[in-house]
Amino acid sequence: MSGWLVPRDRDPVGRADRPIRITVDGDPVTGIEGQSVAGMLLAAGRTSWRTTRSGVPRGVFCGIGACFDCLLTVNDVPDVRACRRPAADGDEVRTQTREETE
Repeated sequence: MSGWLVPRDRDPVGRADRPIRITVDGDPVTGIEGQSVAGMLLAAGRTSWRTTRSGVPRGVFCGIGACFDCLLTVNDVPDVRACRRPAADGDEVRTQTREETE
């Protein structure tokens, strides 16, 4: 993984970002080490990843872990708050639904 490290002398602001990749419902999403799962999803253009019982889409609401709108499943652990969970390279993320089925 050290080959992914951007040398500080090549970045105009001296960053040494380390790219990571997670999968979300089987699709790859890339980000930077240290980002939250919610941050990676938002950066990838996803604004919602959970559905309520009535079918309303939910994503980040408060962004600080006080609400439960950003819940998803990470590595088979359900109800993880995406805004509080630092993403780790290789995480397998699944969106959740609470929709009632007939």
